[in-house]
This record gives sequence, C-alpha cells and structure tokens, in this order.
Amino acid sequence: MGVFERYLSLWVLACIGAGVMLGRWLPDAFAALGAMELARVNLPVALLVWLMIIPMLLRIDFRALRRVGAHWRGIGVTLLVNWGIKPFSMALLAWLFVGHLFRAWLPAAQIDSYIAGLILLAAAPCTAMVFVWSQLCDGEPHFTLSQVALNDAIMLLAFAPIVALLLGLSSITVPWNTLLISVVLYILVPVAIAQALRSVLLARGRLEAWLAAFKPVSLLALLATLVLLFGFQGRQILGQPTIILLLAVPIVIQVYFNSGVAYLLNRASGEAHCVAGPSALIGASNFFELAVATAISLFGLDSGAALATVVGVLVEVPVMLSVVAIVNRSRRWYGVAPRAPC
Repeated sequence: MGVFERYLSLWVLACIGAGVMLGRWLPDAFAALGAMELARVNLPVALLVWLMIIPMLLRIDFRALRRVGAHWRGIGVTLLVNWGIKPFSMALLAWLFVGHLFRAWLPAAQIDSYIAGLILLAAAPCTAMVFVWSQLCDGEPHFTLSQVALNDAIMLLAFAPIVALLLGLSSITVPWNTLLISVVLYILVPVAIAQALRSVLLARGRLEAWLAAFKPVSLLALLATLVLLFGFQGRQILGQPTIILLLAVPIVIQVYFNSGVAYLLNRASGEAHCVAGPSALIGASNFFELAVATAISLFGLDSGAALATVVGVLVEVPVMLSVVAIVNRSRRWYGVAPRAPC
C-alpha cells in the first residue's frame, strides 16, 4: 500500500481544509472554475472524474460482462436499496431531524425546502464516483459497470415519479439535459476512452505498467476534486456552518444506514465480498449533480433545497471514504483475507 492509500484520511482532511480556505482567499478564481458548466455539470470536476475512473475502466474486458449475471443477488440487493429504501428512508430522516429535532435552529421559512432538497439528493444513485469507491475496495469492475448502467436506465423512468410522490407534487421538471450530459460525460466518454486505450496497450503489452502508473494519478485527482468542491462552497461553509452541520446529520446517517443494509443483505444472500463492497457503496451514494440541478430548477438558486443538495456534495466524498474503510476492514467477515483480491 502506497503513501497515499496509507494516509488517505489525513490527505482528505487536508484537502477539505485547503479547499475551504482557498475558496475564501481566492473567490474569483473558484467562481471562474465553478462557472465552467454544461447543463449544471461542472467541466473541471468532470475532467478530474475521468482521471479517477479511467484506470478502473481500463481493467474491464467487455467480453466478460456476460458473466455478470452470476452476481444477480448483488444486483437485486443494490436495486432494492437504491429504489425501494434510500429515497423513503431519507424522507423519514429529513422529516425527523429537519422537521422536528433541529427545527428550532433552522430558518422556519426554509424547513420544507430543506426537506425537499434532502429527498432530491437521495432519489437517484450516483453515476460516476462509485467507480472510484469500487476500485478502492477491490470491487468486481464488471459488476460495478453493469450496475451503474442499469441504474442509469431505471433513473430515466423512476426519478421523476419518486420525487413527485415524496414531495407531494403533481409533476416535477426534471433537468433532462443535466441527466443525459452527466451520463455521457461520466459514463460513455470515459468508457470509450478506456476501451480504446486498453486495446492499444494490450497490443503493445503495456497494460499492467500503465495501470500501475495511473494509480497515484487517480488518487491525486480524487484529492483535487475535494479541493474544488469545498472551494466552490467555502463562503457558504464559513458563513452558515451551523445550518450546514445540521443538514449533514441526516445525510450521514442515510449513507451509513443504506450501505449497511446493502452490505448485510449481500452477506445474508451469500454474495462475494467483491460484489458486496461496491453494492453497498452504490446503494449509499447520491447523484448530486442531478439533485443540485433539480433543486435549482424547482425551488431556485438561493433556496434551502439547493443548499441541502450542496451539503450532500460536501459530505459525499469524506463519508463514502469512511464506508470504503469499513468495507475493507471487514473482509474477514466474508471469509476474505485483508487486501486479498476477490
């Protein structure tokens, strides 16, 4: 294990602090980077995501995807958690914490808007970052790719009805351009790049050497993403830290709850650890680009809903990294030696 993997928690904390302070000291620079968007999808972040996930995608042999059906239990568990548990558990947690327990410390006029933002955050599973989480826990790459593709297909049909049901709206305006561009930028483009590069490297016998060289690049890109995300919101974090901390509570609980449910169900069903790990991580993560865009389109840029989805962005990476650590340290529970491949 290299220096980055060994001290990853410390690097994460340092990058969070650096991002917040740089966002305060260099607001114009971060504003310019934040403005580089296409349908609410930030292009610098998308580029960093490519650097994170292309090394994992290089490992995928598309001829082996036909064998992913052997992991049908893991697919079933992930679908159940993503679409049958996570949106509804978040609605309950938002109602409990924001609507009741924390109500006295939050602006009364924004309570319903905060709850709506939290529901939007949980209503769609993550598209891109799960490749990173899967790689960090030695997840089965073919399962991860297949599960993400399946979730993307379901999202096109299920996102709007679930949000409309939980928010009590007759209909919602889904930012389809954000959804489709995210899928193209985070899935189709990096998959195409990775497969073209894989063919070239295999032909030259250089694939393993490139994978080894790319590994630190992926982690550096992850840390740079943290600096950017926290830099974009540095002013908000320093300006209203109490509200952000209170909104983070139900988000953190739902991440641990849903990842735990998925992990336990995979264990009970007899699924392998290399599938249970990414299943738990996919089950807990959120598609924050879509959530932020939907919140802004429904409630406005300065709404409590938009702020709640942004808090989800800030919480996602450090909390998911802690889930990765739990998954890795519990390998023996699955009968797998620590750090052994599945």
